[in-house]
Amino acid sequence: MSGANPGKSSWPELVGVLATLAANQISRDRPDVAVEVLPPGAPLTPDYNAERVRVFMDNNAVVIKIPVIG
Repeated sequence: MSGANPGKSSWPELVGVLATLAANQISRDRPDVAVEVLPPGAPLTPDYNAERVRVFMDNNAVVIKIPVIG
């Protein structure tokens, strides 16, 4: 797949970006992982999942934490 980056595991450049745009970028970079966009206070499971990236956003839908695989 053109543009995919199978080695990428974190996206520090997406902090401060709208969560929907961040999710789209992660999906382009790593189409093999599921992207979860989570609002403030969302319940979380503590498990590690190598096929998941969680995108934490604030009340303005802006990414507030570096999205990482896990």
